Amino acid sequence: MESRNPAFRGKNFGQQQPPPYSGYGTPEMLNETYQAPAYAPPATRPMTYDDVVVRGFLSLGMLVLTGALTWLLVPTPTALAIGGVAFLLQLGLGLYISFSGKANAPLVLTFSAVYGVGVGAISHYFNDLYNGVVFQAVIGTALAFGGMLAVYALRIVRVRPKFVKFVVAAGWALLGLMLVNLLVQAFGPDTGIGIRDASNPLAYVFSVVAILVGCFFLLLDFDEIERGVNAGAPEKFAWYSAFGLTLSLVWIYLELLRFLSYFNRE
Repeated sequence: MESRNPAFRGKNFGQQQPPPYSGYGTPEMLNETYQAPAYAPPATRPMTYDDVVVRGFLSLGMLVLTGALTWLLVPTPTALAIGGVAFLLQLGLGLYISFSGKANAPLVLTFSAVYGVGVGAISHYFNDLYNGVVFQAVIGTALAFGGMLAVYALRIVRVRPKFVKFVVAAGWALLGLMLVNLLVQAFGPDTGIGIRDASNPLAYVFSVVAILVGCFFLLLDFDEIERGVNAGAPEKFAWYSAFGLTLSLVWIYLELLRFLSYFNRE
């Protein structure tokens, strides 16, 4: 099955090239050849689960840090504007990482820092309107992560090509509907097409579907990590895994934040 991660698509992924044949040479060269170790370790060690865990914590830690600072320093009246700008910047960075096939510590941590500003601003705004909703969304996201990890480990849901295509298509469809809703809100009624209107049942259905799709993306992330480790992907590709996990977790968190806010309105 072809991976969603550009890092895992190369034809040489998981393969090692044989050492060149040295041929005959001087006695000194032959002596060095006989005394050399029988196996030369690869220049870069393969990725491990620990690598993904460490980089995942670094990515999420950077996001939480900048989010907390934004919460403390940005006043509520300007939170939405700051959040909007941050989300546009992280969208550009995220698309660059996804389609360029380049993910390293500076890029991923910068992405997480910018994303954290947007998440912190939006969280501050929602918590001021609906006290306690952020804590509820954080707990819900943690439970979703744990639940999906158990589902994947127990093979309750198997990640197959058709499942991958369905999840990716559903994700793009949801993003398309969100964009249409924003355009309608900008040039038409404030309620848009109803997918974010708390008085419209469609909003509840949309949020539930969006949360489920975010959970399914976690399954795809877990599958990529497992296949990357089994295939011997280089250590640096753990940053791709951290990037994907951050995207999926924040997606779930923001949709839970929106969904829970519907039940906290007076």
